[in-house]
Amino acid sequence: MMSNTTRAIVLAGGTGDLGGRIARSLVDRGGQVRALVHSGTSGDKRDRLSKLGVTVIEVDFDHPNELIDACRGATCVVSALNGLRPIIIGMQGRILQAAVASGVPRFIPSDFSLDYTRTRPGDNRNMDLRREFMAQVDSAPIRATSILNGAFADMLAGQAPIVLRGVRKVLYWGDADQPMDFTTKDDVARYTAAAALDPEAPRYLRIAGEVVTPRSLADTMTQMTGKRFGLLRAGGIGRLSMVIRVVRKLAPQRDAVFSVWQGMQYLRDMASGRGKLQQLDNDRYGVVPWTSARDVLDQAGRS
Repeated sequence: MMSNTTRAIVLAGGTGDLGGRIARSLVDRGGQVRALVHSGTSGDKRDRLSKLGVTVIEVDFDHPNELIDACRGATCVVSALNGLRPIIIGMQGRILQAAVASGVPRFIPSDFSLDYTRTRPGDNRNMDLRREFMAQVDSAPIRATSILNGAFADMLAGQAPIVLRGVRKVLYWGDADQPMDFTTKDDVARYTAAAALDPEAPRYLRIAGEVVTPRSLADTMTQMTGKRFGLLRAGGIGRLSMVIRVVRKLAPQRDAVFSVWQGMQYLRDMASGRGKLQQLDNDRYGVVPWTSARDVLDQAGRS
C-alpha cells in the first residue's frame, strides 16, 4: 500500500473541464492533491476544488520560486493545461522546470490526444506543440508519462460534425472502415489518476474507450434508434486538406485553441489513420468497464 508521501500530486489546470475530473479521480484514489491556480481565479472554481478535498495553492506562474515551493515534496506533477504556445510551451515549460528543481520524480504533460508521435509535422498545429514540448520533457532529468487517448468520445454527442442525427447520417472523410479511437473525459481522468499514482508508469500509455469506424457508428445509431442511419462521404483526405487550407485562409483564428480548421486538422489525423493508437494499455490498472461510443450517443439522445 502506498504511503501518504507517495500520494502527493501537484495538478496544473485543475479548474478546467478535464483537470477538474482528474482532481476528482485522484481524490477518489486517495491522492493528496495540490491544485495550482492563478491569483485571479474565481471563488467558484476554487470552491469546487476545495469541496473535493483538494488543497488550492495560488501561484504566479511567471515566478519560478513560487512554482518550486508549490511542487516541493510531491511525487508527480500532472498538467491538464489547455492552450497554445504561451501555455503548452511557456507555462507548462516553467512548471516542468519547477518540478525538476524541487526534486519531483515524475511529470505527466498535458498531451491527452491522438498519437502525435506518428503524425506528420506541420499537419496539426496542436500536435506540433505537443511534439515540441515532448523534446523538452525528454531532455529533462525527470520521468515522464504521456497519456494518449485518441479523441474525446464526449464530442460524439454533437460537438463534432460526425453523427448527424437530423439527416440520419454519419459524416466521414476517406475510408468508411478506418478505425478511430475515442475515450470519454471521465475515463481519461480515471486512468490519468491511476498513472499519476504509479511510480512505474512508462513513457507512453495509450488508451481507447472504444475503437470505432464510421460504418460501425452508423450501425450503432441504426440499432439504437430503430431508424436507418447511412454514411455520408464528404471526400477523400486530399479534399479535406484542401478545405482546411481554404478555411484557414478565410478564418485564420490564430489565437483560438479550437478554431474550425484546427478541429479539421485533428479529424484528418484520425481519418487518415496517421494518429491511430497502436497497442493499447487499457488493462494496466485492472480490467474495468470503459464507456462505449453507444453509451455516449445514447445519453446524448436522452438529454
